[in-house]
Amino acid sequence: MNPAPPAAPPILDAIDLRILEILRKDGRITWQRLSEKVHLTPRPCQERVRKLEKAGVITGYGARIAPSAGQRTVTVHAQVALASQSGRAAQQAFEAEVRRCPEVQDCWLVSGPFDYLVRLTFPDLEAYRALTSDWLAREAFRIEKIVGSPELQTVKSSGG
Repeated sequence: MNPAPPAAPPILDAIDLRILEILRKDGRITWQRLSEKVHLTPRPCQERVRKLEKAGVITGYGARIAPSAGQRTVTVHAQVALASQSGRAAQQAFEAEVRRCPEVQDCWLVSGPFDYLVRLTFPDLEAYRALTSDWLAREAFRIEKIVGSPELQTVKSSGG
């Protein structure tokens, strides 16, 4: 028996796109205010949001947390290059690691001289050094190099 083909992505109209833009900036907006901004009554607006959630277009909501003096953290953007002959097994092992690793906030497969761009948070740079040393030592990942750039200041954040 053949597996079912993946569901086609939903077709989004101008109102759906406007809803997404507003929710990206303010995920806590009231139904009333959201509906006013997209020129719908609250009920159809809520139904559209639920449809977008069910279709997997909206995957979650979150909060942007300001670092407090008591919880200082270091955010590092790391570029990770796997060995050129690493193969799919190394990619799968590395991707499984970043999914389970609490320090990894985001990870993207990218094109160019590096394979992954990873955003990580740590209490200090020593913790970053320890994690990357561990990753480099793991044969299953076949990492050729990691180049990290600590964040110094947020200039703009979309919050998305």
